[in-house]
Amino acid sequence: MSNDERVAFLADVHIGVLAVARPDGPPEVVPVWYRYQPGGVVELTTEQASAKVALLREAGRASLCVQREDYPYAYVTVEGPVSIGLVTRELRVEIAARYLGAEQGAAYVDENPDGDDIMIRLEPRRWRTADFAKLG
Repeated sequence: MSNDERVAFLADVHIGVLAVARPDGPPEVVPVWYRYQPGGVVELTTEQASAKVALLREAGRASLCVQREDYPYAYVTVEGPVSIGLVTRELRVEIAARYLGAEQGAAYVDENPDGDDIMIRLEPRRWRTADFAKLG
C-alpha cells in the first residue's frame, strides 16, 4: 500500500487488535474500537483497571492491527510509543459512534457511564501493510 492508502485504510472503521508486551509470557492481545485521523495518533479508550493499561504503562509501546476480513484481504499494522491520559465523554461518544452510529453510540456511553475512563494514544512509528487486491 502507498502511504495515502495505508493511512486511509487505518482511518476507516475496523475492529483493531491491540498487542502489548507482557513480561512473563506472550503478549496481551485484545480487540478494541479506535479512531485515527491521517497524520495523527491512534486513539482508543479503556478502563483504568484493565490489565492492558498496567502493561501499556510498563511497556510504553504497543502494536495495533486492523484488517479487512472479506476478499480481497488487506491489513495495516502500526507500532509505536503510547501515552495514557484521561478521556472525555465526548471522545467516548465519538469512538462509539464510529461503530454503532450517533444515536446508539451516545446511548452506549450513557448506559456505561463508569466505563472507559482512560485514553490510550498510540503514535504510529512503524507500519506494515498488505493488500491482496494488488497481488498479481
